[in-house]
Amino acid sequence: MQQIINFIIRYKNFLLYILLLIISLAFTVQSHSFHQSRFFNSANAVTGKIYGISHGITTYFDLDVENERLLRENEVLRNRLLKTTTDSLRSMHTDNMGYAVVSGKVIKNSYANKRNYITINRGKKDSVEQDMGVITDLGILGIVENTSNKFATVQSILNTKSNINAKLKNTNHFGSLIWDAKNYNVVQLIDIPRLVQLNIGDTIVSGAMSSIFPENVPIGTIKKFNLDNSKSFYRIDVALFNDMTNIKNVYIIKNLDREELLDLEKATTNE
Repeated sequence: MQQIINFIIRYKNFLLYILLLIISLAFTVQSHSFHQSRFFNSANAVTGKIYGISHGITTYFDLDVENERLLRENEVLRNRLLKTTTDSLRSMHTDNMGYAVVSGKVIKNSYANKRNYITINRGKKDSVEQDMGVITDLGILGIVENTSNKFATVQSILNTKSNINAKLKNTNHFGSLIWDAKNYNVVQLIDIPRLVQLNIGDTIVSGAMSSIFPENVPIGTIKKFNLDNSKSFYRIDVALFNDMTNIKNVYIIKNLDREELLDLEKATTNE
């Protein structure tokens, strides 16, 4: 207490000056509407900046929670979309199959090898099984190969063993999607007959012959094509919609009718 008193006595002139300055500023602001307006506008600006910085910091630390919420919301919407499409087609007496979607995240991704794999944070406890399709918002990513209780490995579309049924969008011309291990942004579509009219930029999507992916899931666009004269089939370079070096959120797709379909095909083959 004595130190405070000594401080006030030592700096009494300076403290008196500050007090009088504050009082004079207060009278000036109160007696002149212009000064009052400028003062409050300045105060509001400072307060707004402080609130903006605070909101920015809070938002940054809430990003993971927000991303998870959006991922779950997209999962629900994709399930509804697939169900609506399936119900609509079934009502027209077609043989389209039903699908369910589970969201997940990539925890490891390779794209520089001949046989690339992706590890995701969903496994058996999330009902993820072998041979389920994996996609992103932009298109096909790969097929589940192995699962543990909490994780799964996905055979990437960038894998020399990969072979996915694909077709030209809005047509029934389909072939096999493979990878030649030369470019991680480009895969190859083969077995498209020479009579088909092709154009650079045409969209390639999943075909109806797959029991893993729904029909018309995006894959990429035609970058280049060549005709194999000996076989009368095109070899098409497809530029992927996905940036395979930057994959984070994924959706795992389950064909609800796949087992029944495979059992039927097996029984038919064994006859």
